[in-house]
Amino acid sequence: MSHMVRNVGAALMAVMIARSAGFAQSATEGLYKAKCQMCHGEKGMADSGAGKSMKVKPATDPDVKKMSEAQMIEAVKNGMGKMQPYQGKLTDAQIKDVVGYFRTFVK
Repeated sequence: MSHMVRNVGAALMAVMIARSAGFAQSATEGLYKAKCQMCHGEKGMADSGAGKSMKVKPATDPDVKKMSEAQMIEAVKNGMGKMQPYQGKLTDAQIKDVVGYFRTFVK
């Protein structure tokens, strides 16, 4: 009986961990949608009205593709071109997460 309780407990713990990982991804995606998508587009292609009018480069642009994660984090923190700085508006962890999400579009 104690083995069964232990197995059920382990299974419940695994489900809880999987759900929290899904929530973290959803939170980052939501952050991207709220703060970045209006200019960078749904998939990083800068195909929104604002992105086109400000001539934002898409994630597939060679200049964007060659940027390191650290360079992208600095650009988000301090602003770049017409992009406003997000330091003090987003935490360092949020900036890192949203950059990681954007980098999934860089191919």
